[in-house]
Amino acid sequence: MTPKIRIHLADDHQVLIDGLSNLLQTVSNFEVAGTSLDGTTVYDDVVKDLADVLILDISMPKKDGIETLKEFKEKQLPCKVIILSSYDDLKIIKEVMKLGAKGYLTKNCAGENIIEAVEAVYQGQEYFSDAVREKIFNSFMDSPKLNHNVIIENPILSPREIEIIILIALEYSGKEISEKLFISSHTVETHRKNIMKKLNIKSTIGLVKYALKNNLINP
Repeated sequence: MTPKIRIHLADDHQVLIDGLSNLLQTVSNFEVAGTSLDGTTVYDDVVKDLADVLILDISMPKKDGIETLKEFKEKQLPCKVIILSSYDDLKIIKEVMKLGAKGYLTKNCAGENIIEAVEAVYQGQEYFSDAVREKIFNSFMDSPKLNHNVIIENPILSPREIEIIILIALEYSGKEISEKLFISSHTVETHRKNIMKKLNIKSTIGLVKYALKNNLINP
């Protein structure tokens, strides 16, 4: 039998917790292992519940989501964290991703994306709602070489991989890409290797050619 994904919900609104809990438990391999209404208890609750995935609100009473993430990072808790917030401010997104959050959803789209987000981060991927992804993408839209009409869709590549191809083609270094997308340099390198394998491309020059051929950037 496939083990269930154990999920912990942390938000100071019981109504939201109840709604998400009911939705998540419609998935057969999901289990809502516990909940927290107070930021000061989240770490201990997650450890006690042996949670695989934490869905965490930024604005928690007494101890906010940022401080909770810092504690998770300091104590190296392996639980994957999805931020659920009313805010889509780029500065906040950048901070939580640097602290190790693997996903970011705005509350107005949580019902549509939460199941997909849990499955993605549990498998080691990242997940952003469309509004958050647009914020991130727009943060590097000022390059004159970028094709502003590009549609980020591809049957082989994920939206994240296309973003990385664009940045490589725009001559961003691995460190600069990690800072732009709020991910580690190691994650950037892993994505780069996966992209090259998927596209059967052997070099960075090949990635640049792919970006030009597919109109991801302007010559």
